[in-house]
Amino acid sequence: MNSALMQSEIKKSKTVQPDAWSSLRSLTAARIALGRTGTSIPLKESLLFKMAHAHARDAVFSVIDKGSIINALEEMNQPYLVLNSKAKDRNEYLHRPDLGRRLNDHSLEKLLTYNRKGFDVAIMIADGLSAIGINTHAIRVFKMLAEKLGAANISSAPACIVQQGRVAIADEIGELLKVKLSLILIGERPGLSSPDSMGAYLTYNPKIGLTDESRNCISNIRPEGLNYAAAVDKIFYLIKESLRLKLSGVRLKDNANLINNE
Repeated sequence: MNSALMQSEIKKSKTVQPDAWSSLRSLTAARIALGRTGTSIPLKESLLFKMAHAHARDAVFSVIDKGSIINALEEMNQPYLVLNSKAKDRNEYLHRPDLGRRLNDHSLEKLLTYNRKGFDVAIMIADGLSAIGINTHAIRVFKMLAEKLGAANISSAPACIVQQGRVAIADEIGELLKVKLSLILIGERPGLSSPDSMGAYLTYNPKIGLTDESRNCISNIRPEGLNYAAAVDKIFYLIKESLRLKLSGVRLKDNANLINNE
């Protein structure tokens, strides 16, 4: 191969070749149609992947903005309680999931001495595995949902801000508050395209020892996923159905679309 031809081939190998699926990129945040440089993905996409991985790691170690959440709740005249799990810090939280499912002694005492009034619903806001998701989305969803619950005469216990919390901690909190149903807004495990995703888990008749089949989950709450209005409508529908049927989990079905299409 002569020198000129060799240089031409090298130049071609360094040129990013477009992908036939490029038009689909506008429909998803998934890593598709990245193109190629020779037999490799383009340098830009390689660097973006590393950046996404860094954002996901940062999300796991992010800290709930307790002050901003408290300020927002106070502006709504919403009573609240600040609680902690048994996990003393983030490192222990990540290595001991069981500790994130139970309240520490101080929080337990706080709820045991609280004047419970037989509320219908308790809403918790917990950092989970992405406090970024909670800091970004929780208050907006909480406010919209609180308005719907109030209009439907569904009573709510004080909001509970939970630090170092896992999903199952809502069972203990709900049992201690003697509510009919617990709902926890929690930061979800971050993905490489969604470090700020929030989930909502609701459980009828919450009590310590329940497992995941007893809960209903609404996942990927964020503008790029399930938007706030759609998420609140779905959560509100499931709360009403759960209270009406006195159950949750695998036995509670989301039939909202069927009802709307009748």
